[in-house]
Amino acid sequence: MARLFGTDGVRGLANRDVSAELALDLGAAAARVLTTSGEISGRRPRAVIGRDTRISGEFLSSAVAAGLASAGVDVTQVGVLPTPGVAHLTASTDVDLGVVISASHNPMPDNGIKFFARGGFKLEDAIEDEIESRMASEWERPVGGDVGRITAESALADRNYIDHLVAAAGTHLKGVRIAIDCANGAASDIAPLALREAGADVVVVNASPDGSNINKDCGSTHPEQLQAVTVASGAAFGVAYDGDADRCLAVDHTGRLVDGDQIMGVLATAMKEAGTLAGDTLVVTVMSNLGLLLAMKAAGIATVQAGVGDRYVLEAMRAGGHTLGGEQSGHIINAEHATTGDGILTSLLLAARVVETGRTLADLASVVTRLPQVLVNVPGVDKARASEDPGLADAVAAVEAELGETGRVLLRPSGTEPLVRVMVEAATQEEADAAAHRLAGVVRERLSL
Repeated sequence: MARLFGTDGVRGLANRDVSAELALDLGAAAARVLTTSGEISGRRPRAVIGRDTRISGEFLSSAVAAGLASAGVDVTQVGVLPTPGVAHLTASTDVDLGVVISASHNPMPDNGIKFFARGGFKLEDAIEDEIESRMASEWERPVGGDVGRITAESALADRNYIDHLVAAAGTHLKGVRIAIDCANGAASDIAPLALREAGADVVVVNASPDGSNINKDCGSTHPEQLQAVTVASGAAFGVAYDGDADRCLAVDHTGRLVDGDQIMGVLATAMKEAGTLAGDTLVVTVMSNLGLLLAMKAAGIATVQAGVGDRYVLEAMRAGGHTLGGEQSGHIINAEHATTGDGILTSLLLAARVVETGRTLADLASVVTRLPQVLVNVPGVDKARASEDPGLADAVAAVEAELGETGRVLLRPSGTEPLVRVMVEAATQEEADAAAHRLAGVVRERLSL
């Protein structure tokens, strides 16, 4: 039986895979795993729930709240708030768990449910597995005055998070024009307010969510509009968030894309100069471009590789006491200010670096020379066999031998979708293209359903 939780919570088609019934059961089970039964320090356990702008988030957040309250937890629903905003509230206020209803960068019909434990950290696999096992078990439900209460409060939550972001920026951004694409998602209100309060001149696109247009031809998965707006508005740079704003990609003043690897390179060198990069080490994933690893080595910065997913990056950061890590996709975690990826925080820190150095983002990002990288998604295959098929392993070994030290190969089953990702880096684009598509053909042939 497939595991319910993926790399970032429970995710799927809303009202089919992720139903109100599932949300109710998950809420009740999570309450029993993540809180102490009965009163905590003379009070009932508390939870906070936030969501992105999808229509389905309204009924799913209500269902999770009902499940939590049925298990004796007092619940505050904060409405639309970025994932890192919920993590921040969970870490900075007296609550025992946080819940986010979001499918991040996925299309609008999808949705998901993810949890933060007390302190604002995503759950380890073992805890998620325990929540899943509790969903099928009998339990004694509280009655009468022991059930939880459900309240709504968005204004104070927004203010708390915005104040945190502005303080984290640390540098006044007066005179800097920044274009932002809010993906019609959770950043739509918060990001413009935070950047303006930090002093920036902000040009905003895709900040009019209607429940159906989240991520639609916009945001970090479709940066084309941001690229055009950044150039046309004369902005110093632009940033594009995803639906729940836990990541961002950037665009320099010429419209050229600056990905998460390059953003990490900029921030890591800044923190090393400031003496705040613990152990002079950056935590990356196996998907990070080889060019980033080479650039960091040249800058005297060590790299630690983690599994794909910002939760695994954070686990590696906590295990090694590191302060910066992230993914090529734009999930960047700065442990000085956050417990999870935070796109708005990342954009503020980038802006602060531009102001402090007087350099353009294009110049700062040039610290990383990306090797040609090709990523091919192969759908409709048995992703569970990707690491077991001997013929596929032989094909990968042959390509690796051809590339030598100037490239690498990575095959990774998606944690959220039914497909296998084939990633190849090589000295030239032609080599990378040819090798990636050759291996994709082998995946298709060997793992066909």
